[in-house]
Amino acid sequence: MSEISTGKLWGIGLGPGDPELVTVKAARLIAEADVVAFHSARHGRSISRGIAAPYLREGQIEEHLVYPVTTETTDHPGGYQGAIDEFYEQAAARLATHLAAGRTVALLAAGDPLFYSSYMHMHRRLADRFEAEIVPGITSVSAASAALGTPLVEGEQVLTVLPGTMPVDQLTERLRNTDAAAIMKLGRTYPGVRQALSDSGRLADAYYVERASSTRERVLAAADVDDADVPYFAITLVPGPKPTTPIRAHSAAQRVDGLVSAVEPGHAVSAPAHTVGHTVSAPAHTVGHTVSAPAHTASASAGAGAGAGAGAGAASRPTIDAEPHDAAESTGLPGAVVVVGLGPGDTAWTTPQVTAALAEATDLVGYTTYINRVPEQPGQRRHASDNKVESERAAMALDLAKRGARVAVVSSGDPGVFAMAAAVLEVSAEPQFKDVPVRVLPGLTAANAVASRVGAPLGHDYAMISLSDRLKPWDVVVQRLSAVAAADMAIAIYNPASSQRRWQVGAMRDVLLAHRPPETPVVLGRDVGGPTESVRVITLGALDPDEVDMRTLLIIGASTTTAFDTAEGTRVFTARRYGTGE
Repeated sequence: MSEISTGKLWGIGLGPGDPELVTVKAARLIAEADVVAFHSARHGRSISRGIAAPYLREGQIEEHLVYPVTTETTDHPGGYQGAIDEFYEQAAARLATHLAAGRTVALLAAGDPLFYSSYMHMHRRLADRFEAEIVPGITSVSAASAALGTPLVEGEQVLTVLPGTMPVDQLTERLRNTDAAAIMKLGRTYPGVRQALSDSGRLADAYYVERASSTRERVLAAADVDDADVPYFAITLVPGPKPTTPIRAHSAAQRVDGLVSAVEPGHAVSAPAHTVGHTVSAPAHTVGHTVSAPAHTASASAGAGAGAGAGAGAASRPTIDAEPHDAAESTGLPGAVVVVGLGPGDTAWTTPQVTAALAEATDLVGYTTYINRVPEQPGQRRHASDNKVESERAAMALDLAKRGARVAVVSSGDPGVFAMAAAVLEVSAEPQFKDVPVRVLPGLTAANAVASRVGAPLGHDYAMISLSDRLKPWDVVVQRLSAVAAADMAIAIYNPASSQRRWQVGAMRDVLLAHRPPETPVVLGRDVGGPTESVRVITLGALDPDEVDMRTLLIIGASTTTAFDTAEGTRVFTARRYGTGE
């Protein structure tokens, strides 16, 4: 073994999804780490980063490891495996750079780091060169079993953990010869898994658990699951002991009337006693919000209906109890989501239409800073969260709306400009949310607010570019900056810097100076409309990255942009005419 560096690699198990199920040790190490690394698919949404968000601190370096391919095809010469192996080598090299420099690296892993986890691929490539230690986490098998509320195995029974990617005949044989089973890696494999459960005679005893412990958890009889509605983060359980108490079917995204068909003939649908009047505290990242479950229960009798693709062995179904109606559903009003923009900071810039939508909402969902700008109303629930969990926030809003809530998702500025509208619409395209209405109400965007303070620097063609490389690679940012600069358009720069991103402003300036003279006017607007507003006009050559932070918006002029002094201060405009006689 080669000499150990001073840097240490921690494989951090985060548990199944609920931030409150992160262990004390894991939370401490995440907060202490110099570097926090996490994986995601190309869409950029990291489940691990979302779970760990409450435990991160300012000043940490974040390494976002984006898989080049997941389930799609690839033109890599080595095929899928070649693309993945190359990615692992590159990711390991990125982490090794930090470790060699003496930095502590916390590599996040949903569930347990050594249980069907991406962490193990980094461990194999780094543990022979650097000190490495594993912090175990609660697995999805344990969380799914807890969601069922029934023992998974007891006594001398054998539990078999199986990947859903196995051939159907092999999966069938394994299921026939085990007392209890947990089937992982579902998603597109679910039709084959259902067939194996049916062929092995285990379908009637099988349960489906989706996103266990998260706000999007679902529990259903395995025979009742829609094949088109199964995400990768789902698991099928076949408990060894016969359940002695009814297993609750529940979903943050389904009404009770969509669940009663899963109950055997003659079984009453009733809410479990522990849900009556129970108060559930949200995870730490929701800022102490509490939701009280309604005191009433739903009670009915229903016959069993054939689930899609039930096949042989589905004649008798597991007994499933449904949860009580949500308080919002009891009003009988349809649920909906409206995504609103508050404007940049001044309450006078919030439109009457947005103000009315906020007043009508039963629930507000958004980044804590923006939620705090909305006056509190009696009875209105507020779900505040970290600013880097857009997809999770969108899913929460849609879940609430599907249960009957009237949800306002709150953004600053305009919700369609680097804000929540795109995230909500993207998640709303999932089949489970197809019936949830989504509206977007416009707001004054920061670029126009900053421009108004100095005149009309965006008076002709212009582009808006986010400098953040959190959701897109930096080389893409550079390509777009170069293209727009070469086209001689004014540019509004959003998200130019943060406490963790300090070098991009200088890099941007250098890219633009290849196309624009140093005398090009630049407007720096910070907290425009807020209590610490400041607006200055400088030149591109004099742009100092240290004067820019996340609350700053930059406007870079074009060749037709002019700055001139007046008694009221410097004024800036970009001419409408471009030498064409317009």
